[in-house]
Amino acid sequence: MPDRAPQPVDRQLPTDEARDLISLVRDIAQREIAPEAAAEEDAGRFPREVFSLLSEAGLLGLPYDSEYGGGDQPYEVYLQVLEELAAARLTVGLGVSVHTLASYALAAYGTKQQQVEHLPAMLGGGLLGAYCLSEPASGSDAASLRTKAVRDGDEWVITGTKAWITHGGIADFYTVMARTGEEGPRGITAFLVPGDAEGLSGAAPEKKMGLKGSPTAQVHFDGVRVSDDRRIGEEGQGFAIALASLDSGRLGIAACAIGVAQAALDEAVAYAAGRRQFGRPIADFQGLRFMLADMATQIEAGRALYLAAARLRDAGLPFAKQAAMAKLHCTDTAMKVTTDAVQILGGYGYTADFPAERYMREAKVLQIVEGTNQIQRMVIARHLAGPETR
Repeated sequence: MPDRAPQPVDRQLPTDEARDLISLVRDIAQREIAPEAAAEEDAGRFPREVFSLLSEAGLLGLPYDSEYGGGDQPYEVYLQVLEELAAARLTVGLGVSVHTLASYALAAYGTKQQQVEHLPAMLGGGLLGAYCLSEPASGSDAASLRTKAVRDGDEWVITGTKAWITHGGIADFYTVMARTGEEGPRGITAFLVPGDAEGLSGAAPEKKMGLKGSPTAQVHFDGVRVSDDRRIGEEGQGFAIALASLDSGRLGIAACAIGVAQAALDEAVAYAAGRRQFGRPIADFQGLRFMLADMATQIEAGRALYLAAARLRDAGLPFAKQAAMAKLHCTDTAMKVTTDAVQILGGYGYTADFPAERYMREAKVLQIVEGTNQIQRMVIARHLAGPETR
């Protein structure tokens, strides 16, 4: 079958700087990420050197203030960078999204002194972050978390276990939500915990269906001591910080989902153009042409939805409902598009010789992380009809 190289996405970008940035990202993705993606995912290898390269290129702090080493880029641009990275390898795109999520609390709620002390290394110093909210018995019901932080003079002693942590056990810093007061959301506080803190350890990574190169693990806090100047925000403000972080993080997941879907569509189009049956390319058959058209339409709709939410965020307007809609639609789209891509490739699509099966396995997790799609529907409904009656 002849090779048919995918055409770059025709993006609407606000500045020449943004266009140059996307060109840089595409170059890195094609040279440094995509060629080894399949083999490294199969081997379960995390590409830490790629994240070091991205840090050196200024791509780990794009939406943050340049005063602290960030890129001063609007979310509209940052999310399209994520999409390009995720299309090359979801482990990388999702990793950048999680690192950005882990940096958000300090960037948005930290004191000036905290930001000056920590943000430059977090955003451009080669560090990698993780976000610790979920626990073994506290997933969707995050406000019921049990990890405790007890004050001891000018320090806090953190004890408990976090679960489903991307970069768990390998991160250089953890943004941790821990209970410091009463039950429920008002008793939770946020902390910035160094990855080498005494008493902090990562469990063996989970054995997952897909996204095997990205370590997901429990993180144990066994009397981890952090000074009070590593508390982020006020005592009891942690849950509000967590929710604000997730609003932005959901946009990152939406962009990653569209990246995976776009990669699957590109693979399906190339295969359909090259595969011949009954004397002609299977792309000539109306049934497949309509599948490809539907796949492309849903991808464009998802991209428009996450960009619309990003522009609200960039304008300082409420965007939580739109973020939930984008996460819901884009991740459902990724699951549908990748499943259809496997179908178009037929038996070949079910083999590891082609990337379609990997895209399908990876798409599934995006419907789960940072709030399942059932939770997204609850969030959207609350914005439409108000809170549920008890």
